[in-house]
Amino acid sequence: MGRMEYGKMIAGCAAALTTQTGSISYLGPLINDETRRLVNSAYLGARYCWENYRDGSAADLGFEVKWIGFWFNIPGFTLDPTQVTNEFLASGADVIISGIDTTEALVRAGQAADAGDAVWAVPYDFRDACAEAPSVCLGVPYFNWGPSYLDTAKSVIDDDFTAGFEWLGPDWEDITNLDTSAIGWLDGNGLTEDAKTSLDGFIDGLASGDIELFRGPLNYQDGSVWLAEGEVADDFAVWYTEQLLEGIVGASAATE
Repeated sequence: MGRMEYGKMIAGCAAALTTQTGSISYLGPLINDETRRLVNSAYLGARYCWENYRDGSAADLGFEVKWIGFWFNIPGFTLDPTQVTNEFLASGADVIISGIDTTEALVRAGQAADAGDAVWAVPYDFRDACAEAPSVCLGVPYFNWGPSYLDTAKSVIDDDFTAGFEWLGPDWEDITNLDTSAIGWLDGNGLTEDAKTSLDGFIDGLASGDIELFRGPLNYQDGSVWLAEGEVADDFAVWYTEQLLEGIVGASAATE
């Protein structure tokens, strides 16, 4: 699996560097451990950049998630992602981060921008997704399976394959390198030059370890402590995040 947590932190930062209303929304798929930790990562990236690059207060940053029920629209089964995006825009959100595999949020943001609204979006997972609405795309985080697949194939050829689990992060030397980086990020045309400079600094901080977002104090939505002051989450704690974090509006669990 790829450590998309970093990609979502970068997406959240890009959103916070861009928003003019201080209201960011996240178009979520289904609710499980993976998607909770990705929403939390986007929120932490947004909060950090809002506070440290925009000099804003976390209390003034709006961050809402709505879940459609799956990774893409299934009429009659999921919520319509275009309609959910419309609801976000009507509520005052001006940046939509997508967590689903299709580009409805970006397409709808592009249509709204064409009509004169100042709105932006961050699509997900497809490296060339920004092409759907280039002017409002802040960038895209994506998985890149090629290097790990190649290593696995070579191990089979060399007859030294062993089953195992790897949680693969970005190649911080060059996160866009398709030969080495399991997680990538490409800037979009909607990102200003000043925002790009700040975002590059944020990425450098993640790479060096100077920025550690999974560090306490951090509480869950219900007020319970997830990480105490100064405590850094280990991989197990991050992987099995039980709730969304305090500061995020939206459901932490599915309801019948």
